[in-house]
Amino acid sequence: MLDTVSTIALWAIPAILAITLHEAAHGYVAKLCGDRTAWVLGRVTMNPIRHIDPVGTLLVPGVLLLGSLISGGSSLLFGWAKPVPVNFRLLRNPKTDMIWVALAGPGCNLIQALLWALALKLFIGMMPTQAAAQLLFDFCYAGISVNLMLMAFNLLPILPLDGGRIVSGLLPLKTAISYQRTEPWGMGILLILIVTGLVGYFVRPFMMFGSWLVNAIF
Repeated sequence: MLDTVSTIALWAIPAILAITLHEAAHGYVAKLCGDRTAWVLGRVTMNPIRHIDPVGTLLVPGVLLLGSLISGGSSLLFGWAKPVPVNFRLLRNPKTDMIWVALAGPGCNLIQALLWALALKLFIGMMPTQAAAQLLFDFCYAGISVNLMLMAFNLLPILPLDGGRIVSGLLPLKTAISYQRTEPWGMGILLILIVTGLVGYFVRPFMMFGSWLVNAIF
């Protein structure tokens, strides 16, 4: 029981940072592109409290992690924060800027994964004991893993995920309008992919990159 609590605590900080900074990045890039909505509402901040959704940021990731620990298997760890409001009509070039705003979240997760890897590289040799080194490794590995999971999950080409927004921005206007009509079914499709395990085929290459990144450090 103690090991389970310790593992959840170990993953809590990277998971909360990954989810909340993902949303803040959307708001920041939207501001750069002309929409100050999130900025005015105070959502472009590194303060997790401004972004935390009790269910999506805490309950869902916690249950998924706990389930994987109890079952002894691996689980797709995902969640969400309170969505950052973006008024696409205020963007200077709505169709193009929508792509950059959508990319900002997954891009932020990639940067965080690389920073966790850099922290591991810089500090692993400074640990005074083997136990401290193992704790740092586990903490940084959690940071790398959760960010790559969320990056992969959000890049799925399904609306309303970021990947869906990116696809919509890349498609010709008429095709994009037709594609946007699929959004009401997006969460249902996503749930089916998660339950059947098919989403794992999309996430796996990102996690392989994470393993390569850690191996490259040592």
